[in-house]
Formats: sequence, structure tokens, C-alpha cells
Amino acid sequence: MTSARGYLDTASAEPLHPAARETLLAALDRGYADPRRLHRAGRDARLLLDNARAVVAECIGARADEIGFAASGTDAVHRGLLGLARARSGEGVVHSAVEHSAVLQAVGWQDSPAHQSVPVDAAGRVDLAAMADAARRPGVAVVALQAANQEVGTVQPVDALDLPDDVPLFVDAAASVGRLPLPTRWSALAASAHKWGGPGGVGVLAVRRSARWTTPFPGDDGLDQLSGSTWVPGALAAAAALQAVLAERDETAARQHAQVDRIRACAGALPDTEVVGDPVDRLPHLITFSCLYVSGDELVAGLDRRGFGVASGSACTASTLEPSHVLAAMGALTHGNVRVSLRADTTDDEVEGFCAALTAVVTDIRAGIGT
Repeated sequence: MTSARGYLDTASAEPLHPAARETLLAALDRGYADPRRLHRAGRDARLLLDNARAVVAECIGARADEIGFAASGTDAVHRGLLGLARARSGEGVVHSAVEHSAVLQAVGWQDSPAHQSVPVDAAGRVDLAAMADAARRPGVAVVALQAANQEVGTVQPVDALDLPDDVPLFVDAAASVGRLPLPTRWSALAASAHKWGGPGGVGVLAVRRSARWTTPFPGDDGLDQLSGSTWVPGALAAAAALQAVLAERDETAARQHAQVDRIRACAGALPDTEVVGDPVDRLPHLITFSCLYVSGDELVAGLDRRGFGVASGSACTASTLEPSHVLAAMGALTHGNVRVSLRADTTDDEVEGFCAALTAVVTDIRAGIGT
């Protein structure tokens, strides 16, 4: 896919897939116009946009008229979750304690005493019984549960969640689209194209026709133009990348599972190091571990000097290097954590090189502080 050797932070952004690059360049010459216009250029843009919606719908198990393109994955999360809540009389949101910050921001923006955060176990998996009980309390408008955690990789048992018929379910699928089969029992689902090799600035919001949803922000109702004029070439490129990634998913996932198992073994062999997340029922490409006596920024810098780009801090607010709310909710070590997420073309030799670099960096840092 790319020559981005050493880049191991695809949970933040996957390098642009060749299918996305080719489609984007071609679409720039045809998809520049406003697809709402009736002139020839507008109709051309509309055809491209409709094609993108149809492809994404097929890929995620939805209808084309249930798909909208937002300005980003965060925008899609905010519109999807708050739109479900606004369409109902209640305002409360029940969510897992390990949801992405975009979900937590939306919950905090709409203050309600009916909000409830549901705890998770040491693997990061939500307590389904507690979430079902919370969903039945007065004032609850919507339940939010991610398909898989973007920081530790643990898959959530979304389809096993027993909710009242009148309480909709919002699913943040940004971490899992293109990597795992998606849950089917959702009212609204959000994703982000740059997570699967599409261009940045393209979010996907899917809303079931059977769901009660209305736009939570000023603007027209409906999914057709969620945030003004849709970036048509970007939407089409995102669809092309997703289609290509799904065609290779099983082969890629099998290879990445084995590679992550190798990194898990390496990290687990380091003294005073905790590998977190479910070791089996997880995203195929991702691993997080925490090293005692070592700060996350030191690890990131040391590995970067050796040619490997990884993440630290909270996965959704990594630029601040704030302690991870996900790890804290799991009762895991929040100090000195590193998240590694593989590219689709990461090689076994690259993984071996990373393992050697990790061992050297941790050893050197600890030696420097006399540990």
C-alpha cells in the first residue's frame, strides 16, 4: 500500500490507500460542483456522490439512503448521537466508560441528570447487564456503545445488548470499519474514512430509516448534506478505499493478528510491563501496553529516533499526553503507555525491528534513572 515504513499509528490515521488516491485524483475533475444543482456539472457530482453512498452502504450493511457524509468522524459521532437524543423526549445518554472522546464530548455538551457511564472489566468490555438496566431508567434517550475500542482493541458485544424496543442504539464503529464484521443492531453508526485508508475530512453517518433522528444542529434535516456542501471527490475516494480494504480484510487481519501476537509477547516479556485489552477478541492490528518507570513521551521519542512512529497518552487526545480515561476505567496502569497499530502492509521484518527497538528503548530509559 505505502512506503511508510516504521509508521505504526494507523489507529490515528491509515496512509492513503492506492484505490483512494487513484479515485480522488480522477474525481477532482468531475466532482467539483455542488451536487444539489441541476446543471450538468452538478448532475455529474450528484452521480458520483450517489455512487459513493451506494458503495459505503453495501460495505457496512445499510441502504444507500441511510448514508450521509460528514466533515469528519467526530462530526458524524456528534450528529448521530445527538440527533437520536433530540428526536426523543428524554435527553439522557447511557454509554460505556471507554467510549471515544467524541462521544463523551457530545454527552457533556447536552447536560442531563439521566446520563450514565457504565463500567467495564479489566479487558475493557462493558457490563451488558448494567447497561441494559441503565437503559430502562427514566429520561434515557439513547445508548452509545462502540463496536471496538480504539485504544486497547477490545471488541464490544454490541449485538448481545438487550435494550428496550424504544431506546435507540448509537454505535461508534470508527475503529472497526474495514477490519472486522460490524454489529447489525444499531440505529445510527458513525465512522471515519481516514481510519481505513480514505482521505481525511470524510466522516460517515448511517441512520436506519426506522430510527427517529433529526439534525441536532442548524441546517436541513436529512443525511444528504450533513455539513453543507459534501466534498464529493473525498466521499468517492473513501468509498473506493473501503471497498478495496474489505476485499483484502480476512487475509490482512490474519497476518496482523500474528504480528500483534509477536509484539504482545515482546512487550509482555519486559519487566514491569502490562499488556492490556482482550488478547483474542480484539482488533487485529492494535496493541497497547504500559511500562512502569517510563513516561509515554520518552517512549514515543525513543522509538521515533529508531524509526518507529507510535502513539501515547489518551488515544483520542494524544497531543495533550493526558492519562488515558480508557486505561483508567479498566483499572490499568496509565503511566508510560504506548499504542501500536499496524499498517496493512507492515512486514514481519518491520515487527521484529520494532520489538528490538522497544526492548532497547525501555532498557536504556530505565538504566538512565537507575531502575
